[in-house]
Amino acid sequence: MSDPLERLAEHAHESHVVVAGGGVSGLVAALECAKVGMRVTVLEASDAFGGVVRSAEVGGLTLDVGAESFATRGGIVRELLAELGLDDQVVPPNSAGAWVAGVPGVGAVPLPKGGVLGIPDNPWAPDVRRVIGWAGAWRAYVDRLRPPLTIGHQRSLGALVRQRMGARVLDRLVAPVTSGVYSARPDDIDVDLAAPGLNAALTRTGSLGGAVAELRAARNPPAPADAPASDVPVVEGAAPRTPAPGGAVEGIVGGMSRLVDALVARLGDLGAELRTGVTVTGLAPRDGGWTVHTDDEPLDADAVIVALPEGIARRLLAPVVPNLDDSEPIAPVVEVVTLVVDAPALDAAPRGTGVLTVPGSHVAKALTHSTAKWDWVRDATEPGIHVVRVSFGAQGEEPATAALDDDAAGALALSEAAALLGVALAPSALRASHRVRYVQSQPGAAIGRAAQTAAARGAVRAVPGLGATGAWLSGTGLAQVIPDARAEADRVRSAALWHRG
Repeated sequence: MSDPLERLAEHAHESHVVVAGGGVSGLVAALECAKVGMRVTVLEASDAFGGVVRSAEVGGLTLDVGAESFATRGGIVRELLAELGLDDQVVPPNSAGAWVAGVPGVGAVPLPKGGVLGIPDNPWAPDVRRVIGWAGAWRAYVDRLRPPLTIGHQRSLGALVRQRMGARVLDRLVAPVTSGVYSARPDDIDVDLAAPGLNAALTRTGSLGGAVAELRAARNPPAPADAPASDVPVVEGAAPRTPAPGGAVEGIVGGMSRLVDALVARLGDLGAELRTGVTVTGLAPRDGGWTVHTDDEPLDADAVIVALPEGIARRLLAPVVPNLDDSEPIAPVVEVVTLVVDAPALDAAPRGTGVLTVPGSHVAKALTHSTAKWDWVRDATEPGIHVVRVSFGAQGEEPATAALDDDAAGALALSEAAALLGVALAPSALRASHRVRYVQSQPGAAIGRAAQTAAARGAVRAVPGLGATGAWLSGTGLAQVIPDARAEADRVRSAALWHRG
């Protein structure tokens, strides 16, 4: 009798896994299967791999036009980059911080340096009061006087902030963050998912401000007495922030698409077949496996992993997965217009690394000043040339650029950039523009979302030889997408190998 490990290796080489979708989730799932010697085929409908992680040439520069950074929490992404030989290319963003624009009676001001999801721990802090005014500070202070909710807790982030600290904190601090980061309204965000522990801390401390302070202290422990104090402002964002500049997110020199290139190269080295321009049109069970129908030729597979956007995935899976809801999901549509401008006035980074907007105050929802945020972008440009990314669209709101042609979209983005950055940008300043449209997954922190994805996972996992992964199941962001893809690939490959063994 042959050695069991030899038999397992033989079964791995005989097993064929088809991955539908060549975004990062699909590529990572494919890599996990290819690592153990399984035969892997990745089918991507578009002409390029990477999904929302993509780059383009704009004005002679190769730039991120999708995801530009990754969350550092857990070290998950950094671990993969090290595996792919890219860890020495990881860089932090500059620490100037973001601004918020469209504040009634104020205009644009730096986003306060403290808080969780925009919720301040101290409404009297000068940078907070500058945004919410004296009236807003007094209203937020009422939070300290109101009794905590000791039975149950508030589920809606918007409702919690409105009740405890009032409309100004909600509209001017929290809403810009949830709109810019999640493309969602605060009322639709689940507190326990977006800020785990906040409700419990509120009960312990007796106020929302106290809860924010406790969470920040727990996540940012004091430095040892002999450690040098940091005088660098922390990075703005939805995630709780760390004392180190750039601690919340990092990027890659040359752009995040280098991760995609490295994944594709590694898969090629392992003998995987990667095909673009092939759409998976249907799945059919066969004895011991699956037939994968495409707009090209059908493929036989021992296992299939579906790594597609939610709507497409549900429609593909529903005929073979009992009880899977195939209704059209809520999916915010966002358009990102990347501009290369000749604007020496931006050399001083007048409004930090980017600007969030109070919802309804501007046509754009957010702006990133890439030249100010990333040294590698600045180093790639000539003096006085700047790269700016302007985002349009949010939950329930079609992007203002949707009906425009590319030239008109670029002109609108330039106008919005001038307004948000507080500088004059004449039409002649625009050297080049690039527009890309994304259909985002509904935020994993949306109320009711966890139950929806759990139901979908359970239905898919009940079908032998079938798996599903992607941002619609894991939540958005590489720090969530990558471990989910690994776990689902491990589940599917283990079942396939041991079943065949």
